[in-house]
Amino acid sequence: MIETVGSTADGDLIINIGPQHPATHGVLHLVVTLHGETIKKVEPHLGYIHRSIEKMCESLTYRQYIYVTSRMDYLSSHINNHACSLIVEKGLQIEVPPRAQVIRVLMDELTRIASHELWWGAMAMDLGAFTPFFHAFREREVINDIMEETCGARLTMNYLLPGGVLDDIHPNFQRKVKDFIKLFKSKIDEYDEMVTGNIIFQSRMKDVGYISAADAISFGCSGPTLRGSGVSCDVRKIYPYEIYDKLDFEEVLESGGDSFARYMVRIREMKQSIRIIEQLIDNIPEGEFQAKTKAVLKLPKGEFYQRVETARGEFGIYIVSEGGTTPYRIKFRSPGFSNLSALDHMARGGKIGDLVAMMGTLDLVIPDIDR
Repeated sequence: MIETVGSTADGDLIINIGPQHPATHGVLHLVVTLHGETIKKVEPHLGYIHRSIEKMCESLTYRQYIYVTSRMDYLSSHINNHACSLIVEKGLQIEVPPRAQVIRVLMDELTRIASHELWWGAMAMDLGAFTPFFHAFREREVINDIMEETCGARLTMNYLLPGGVLDDIHPNFQRKVKDFIKLFKSKIDEYDEMVTGNIIFQSRMKDVGYISAADAISFGCSGPTLRGSGVSCDVRKIYPYEIYDKLDFEEVLESGGDSFARYMVRIREMKQSIRIIEQLIDNIPEGEFQAKTKAVLKLPKGEFYQRVETARGEFGIYIVSEGGTTPYRIKFRSPGFSNLSALDHMARGGKIGDLVAMMGTLDLVIPDIDR
């Protein structure tokens, strides 16, 4: 929904985009000031689906609060749960069994691919290409089937918990993951043929939504948004957690700083996730999938922080504990909020027709912002 709401003395036009625009990937409201077709200002209005998750967590135990984080960035739910588990394990010095560590990383990387698949299909559809959406979901549904068979859910998955994972992997897990790898490798070239190499797509993306490395850092951007400006920021490399320091993979960087650079980061990241999965799928250790923990978890008094790399960037959790069964204070640092803050800077001086391309390459999931 685009609605004209007024004009200024300078002849500028003020329009609403949203709060239910189909290309905003959630309930986002943008107030855009235009001079002709040139963007002068973009002001995001948030809070339409705010649920006070941080306040809710203060009345939930360290086992319960994990489940609400799947409802924030619902396309990175395994990875959000991973951060919640790691911070509790850090506070209680819980040693996670090797089998659980490998399963967790496999789930994280499958989640990353599934998220990027949805983004790729929606990104192309936002710019008018409908067919790639079906191709993206062809591969994504295979991952969802694997997830459903192992943990019983396809979107808001609550499988990772303090000490390991909820249950062991399904007997078909390894076979189906290897089948997916074979399928993905046979189809990834189609993505370049249909979208990446398309001259119309490139003209809509190149030199659109430029942000320099210095500006991206100052806005607190992370993930592919920041790496698209050439800044190394992959938490898996800089602050490795679980077994990422033992894996051979590359941090994907592009120096263009525009929408096309951010697009290429995600395309190349899917290939790196496949590379990680290939190293692990035939090397899952035997043994327990969950460490023995107390029924009631109490973090020691103090302050704790944990960060992970989601599909959209750095997800951080800060907990202040007074030694009880629930956090005294909890704060989530979600990547979407900081990345969205850079949209106005990217868009100024650009054309209104390019705004959707800029938003698409930020890969916004609005519940990740409105938490």
